[in-house]
Amino acid sequence: MTYQYTLVDWLLFFYIYCFIGWCIESTFVSVKKKKFVNRGFMRGPFLPLYGSGAVIMLFATIPFRNNILLIFLAGGLAATVLEYITGVCMEALFKVRYWDYSKQPFNFQGHICLGTSIAWGMLSIALVKIIHSPVEGLVLSLNHTFALAAAIVLSVFIACDFILSFKAALDIRNMLEKMTRAKEELEKMRTRLDAIAAFSGPGFAPDKTQKSAINSSSLGELLENVRERLEGLAQNESVKKNTSQFREELERLKDQYNEQREKRSDLNRHLGFFRRDLLKGQPTATSRKFKEAYEELKAAAEEKRKKEKHDK
Repeated sequence: MTYQYTLVDWLLFFYIYCFIGWCIESTFVSVKKKKFVNRGFMRGPFLPLYGSGAVIMLFATIPFRNNILLIFLAGGLAATVLEYITGVCMEALFKVRYWDYSKQPFNFQGHICLGTSIAWGMLSIALVKIIHSPVEGLVLSLNHTFALAAAIVLSVFIACDFILSFKAALDIRNMLEKMTRAKEELEKMRTRLDAIAAFSGPGFAPDKTQKSAINSSSLGELLENVRERLEGLAQNESVKKNTSQFREELERLKDQYNEQREKRSDLNRHLGFFRRDLLKGQPTATSRKFKEAYEELKAAAEEKRKKEKHDK
């Protein structure tokens, strides 16, 4: 290996390792899930973390390419730092953790762990001593004009893919925020309905078991519960006989309920293909801030995908 590469060479190395990383991840997850999973943040067959990791490993190990131990340490450390920075930035921006090592021993904030760092070190040795030689030979054997054209075409394609995926991830974050706010509003509405029921007469307020079930419900179940409570109170003679305040409050709560129902319908309508595909490609992703909303969004995406498949 010469390590005397042009910018075009480095770009092609990056894209090749992005593709190799996608093949490894997609194969592993697909076998585990027993169905094909297009793994990764992007729609196309590329995983930028692997491409970036490979390039950084090659850079970091240039001074030590004849020392296996130093290759292991330098490459593993460089890749671990990259993984940590990428994980922190993505979670801060998208409010979703696309990988989580929290359950692994010797992890740090769930973004990195000792086992993965060791794996990065071993991969660095394999990369420098085995994998990179044929990749280098392939890239350096290409005609300069062809290599430049390939780098430009791949750069445009991947840039467009990344922009669309980035926008889809931001849209998912916004949907999670809206779903969480909607559930909070519905919880407030339900609490207000319970208060009205308590003043309307004995035997109308829900028991503790029912309240517990409501509190753990999804946004859709909560919507249905609020609807039932509204209908029940509207038919309650005690409410009709009491002050007009209850009737006015019920009308206001009905308007709020209809507004929240429309917001939920709007969220389902905007759960487009790119967003559903991003959710599907990250089966192990979690969201600490919007845990319930994220799980519900994934379930809604899967339900919509099955419905569309059935309708074809």
